[in-house]
Amino acid sequence: MHKQAYTQSSTNSQSPAESNKQLMQAIFDELAKGNGKPFVDAMADDFCWILRGNTAWSRRYEGKQVVREELFRPLFAQFADTYTNTAQHFIAEGDMVVVECRGKVNTKKGKPYNNTYCYVCRLEGGQLRELVEYMDTQLVNAALDAPV
Repeated sequence: MHKQAYTQSSTNSQSPAESNKQLMQAIFDELAKGNGKPFVDAMADDFCWILRGNTAWSRRYEGKQVVREELFRPLFAQFADTYTNTAQHFIAEGDMVVVECRGKVNTKKGKPYNNTYCYVCRLEGGQLRELVEYMDTQLVNAALDAPV
C-alpha cells in the first residue's frame, strides 16, 4: 500500500526537465503565431544569447537588455512582415532543453529569411539563463545586413 501511494504521488510531480520542456513548448507555441512576448518574458535579467558561427551577428549578447537592443532591435528592423519560429523537436535533460526549429520571414529588401536553428537552452527557476544558437550562417550573410 505504501509503495502504491508513493508511485501515485511521484507521478504527479514533474522533473525539472519536464517543466523546462513544457515552458519551451509553450513559448514556441506562441512564436509559431508571431508572438515573441512569452520568450522575452522568460529571459532572466542576466540572460546570455550566444550566436555561433562567422557572421557580423556572431558573438555573445550578455544581459536581457543587451539582447533586446543589440540583437533583436537591429534584426527585427530588417523584417518586412511578422517573424514566426516553429519548433520541430524538443529534447530535455536536467536544466537543458534543445529545440530544433524553423524561422520564417521576409526582409525589407525582399529576400526570404527562412532559417533552420538548433537552440541549446539552459533554464533555471523557470527562466531562460542562456541560449546557444546554431544556424545556417551562409543564409545569414546572404539575407541580412550587419547590425548597426
